[in-house]
Amino acid sequence: MSNMNERQQIIDTLRGLIDDIRHAMLVTSDGSGHLRSRPMCTAGHKFDGDIWFVTVADDPKVAELTANPQVNVCYGSPTHDDFVSLSGRAEVVKDQKRIEALWNDHLNDWFPDGVETPNLALIRVDVHEAEYWKHHSRGVQGMVRSLFTKTSSKSGEEDHEKIAWEEHAAIS
Repeated sequence: MSNMNERQQIIDTLRGLIDDIRHAMLVTSDGSGHLRSRPMCTAGHKFDGDIWFVTVADDPKVAELTANPQVNVCYGSPTHDDFVSLSGRAEVVKDQKRIEALWNDHLNDWFPDGVETPNLALIRVDVHEAEYWKHHSRGVQGMVRSLFTKTSSKSGEEDHEKIAWEEHAAIS
């Protein structure tokens, strides 16, 4: 299997997990160094190394990630025993056209006025490292090779992969 095919299979696995779970916890650091987590709904974007969220620009999390852009995003589906942890650098993007392009029906639960909600902004997380746990799934085992740094651990019937995004900007 070529490195490009391996990379694409990894991205597809992460996409599937993120799409199936949909809601995440965004972890930021406040001015005192304390970690804060809050639920977020993933914007309508096919994962390619970036994760997008919609927020209001004056929310406290925006100030936190502006001051310290290192964040963690966690997805969890206890029902299916699937979990994803993404670490990266966040930035606030104010672009109404992009908000409209990334909007999905799930966001209407969070923003009843839709894309017309005043002061909307996007949070883009440039993922530097991804880690996931998939219970009862052997299909991912052995896929990660030279394009990513990999560590695996087995516990019963669980697959666990840790992927450092060395060339995350080049992912298609």
